[in-house]
Amino acid sequence: MDYSSRSQSTTGQGISFWLNAFALAAVCGSLLEALYWQIFFNELPCPLCQLQRVALTLAGIGMMLNVRFGASPVHYAIILASALGGAAASGRQILLHIAPGDTGYGSTLFGLHFYTWGFISFVVMMVFCAVMLCVDRNQLSEPRVQLSSPPQLNKRIATVLIGLFFLITAANLISAIMVCQFGSCPDNPTEYLWKLWP
Repeated sequence: MDYSSRSQSTTGQGISFWLNAFALAAVCGSLLEALYWQIFFNELPCPLCQLQRVALTLAGIGMMLNVRFGASPVHYAIILASALGGAAASGRQILLHIAPGDTGYGSTLFGLHFYTWGFISFVVMMVFCAVMLCVDRNQLSEPRVQLSSPPQLNKRIATVLIGLFFLITAANLISAIMVCQFGSCPDNPTEYLWKLWP
């Protein structure tokens, strides 16, 4: 490999890292927002809401793998499959509340319900995968060779993002157990079935 192609590949890796890191941060932000509304406004997630959180988490895993190990078609496949599942769940919830006079489930944010924002987010993820597969096309077609160690800043950002993602995922897992216990989730939850406190 000559120097010019090496330099181009390294630049592509940098762009890929930052775009995937930004996407992972957005997923963390979305999951944190959902937890915030659940804890402070008692907006308990319905079964379809739980599925959308799972889809967001699975998509975040694909982004996390890209940040940690570099871009891979398998990682983008994880994101895409998760986005398709999440779009199906959020689309189903939108259609359940599309009738005239139906006020929808839960609160709104900037005039849209969270499941509508979820659908928009999952569509954006699909577009993200299509764009990133084009951005990373040279890197994905080359043999996986470690060209140079990533900058120290990238390592720190990756560590913080991955740690935050794991914490949020653990919090969502505990939340799901509290809402559903170990059985079917209630259609319209109004209280926690399993409480950590009396």
